[in-house]
Amino acid sequence: MKLKTIAAAAALAVLGASAVVAADDPQVARQQMMKKVGGAMGALAGIAKGEKPYDAEIVKASLTTMSDVSKSFADQFPAGTESGAETEASPKIWESMDDFKSKTTQLGKEAETVLASLPGDQAGVAAALGPIGKSCASCHETYRLKK
Repeated sequence: MKLKTIAAAAALAVLGASAVVAADDPQVARQQMMKKVGGAMGALAGIAKGEKPYDAEIVKASLTTMSDVSKSFADQFPAGTESGAETEASPKIWESMDDFKSKTTQLGKEAETVLASLPGDQAGVAAALGPIGKSCASCHETYRLKK
């Protein structure tokens, strides 16, 4: 248990330091945010598939990450950041910002709904991933460039 606490504190310190660097570059910030969501989704998928044991703390942390990121993710797409050498963001984001914001908000709502009645086992996590995965896919299908 002590090791988990130390690891979590170290991860938060790294994330905090990287957030300072990313504050000046929205593209870097949004990429870091997507990596957080991807890591959270990966952790949940591992539990859902039985590749990892059920761990309520990991489930809660993963869902919290998704919820937190969804609250400010769309803010990382200000006008003038439509292009970049290493971006998968489609120009459609800036053309349909209200819809994009709606989709990012939906991910947060899905995560918060699951958080409110935290799944208690592998099957519960698997069931929760259905709506969350659909929310992710909905946004990626429309607003992510395929590389």
